Amino acid sequence: MAKLWKKGRGKLGCFTPLLGSWISESTSPMGPVRCTRTFERVLGDNYLRLIARWEFGNVPKSKVYEEMAIIGVGDEGVISFWSFTSDGKKSMGVLADVTDLNPEAVGFEAKMPAGIARMAYWPEIGGRFRWVVESKTRKGWNRMVDHHYDPILPSFEKT
Repeated sequence: MAKLWKKGRGKLGCFTPLLGSWISESTSPMGPVRCTRTFERVLGDNYLRLIARWEFGNVPKSKVYEEMAIIGVGDEGVISFWSFTSDGKKSMGVLADVTDLNPEAVGFEAKMPAGIARMAYWPEIGGRFRWVVESKTRKGWNRMVDHHYDPILPSFEKT
């Protein structure tokens, strides 16, 4: 099967296909949800910054949840992420093998207060990508979030 993602150079090259702005619209227990994710190179291309914005419910009364994450090489030479959220929480994880989800998947595992979690990204046909969050159970992985993202064209981005 032909690869859908062309990875870039360097240790962070596996994230090159994610650069840019993306949007997903779905449903959740809190009603409709719209999530935008923007990945960009920062600090001399040594890191990537992810800005994620979740809007739950109907506009104009939607509830907003935000995340800023930095992806880079940690002190031990392992690609890691450091995430900070608008509810005051933070997390840290390391690059993990998530190819059981898709041969091109790239993702992280993190130790969370409730146990081990992982998130993964992989390409879909048509220039889209899929993002999932799963928690580890005795029986395997339990999927908690499953989104499909489309690129936001620069001329349509909201400022």
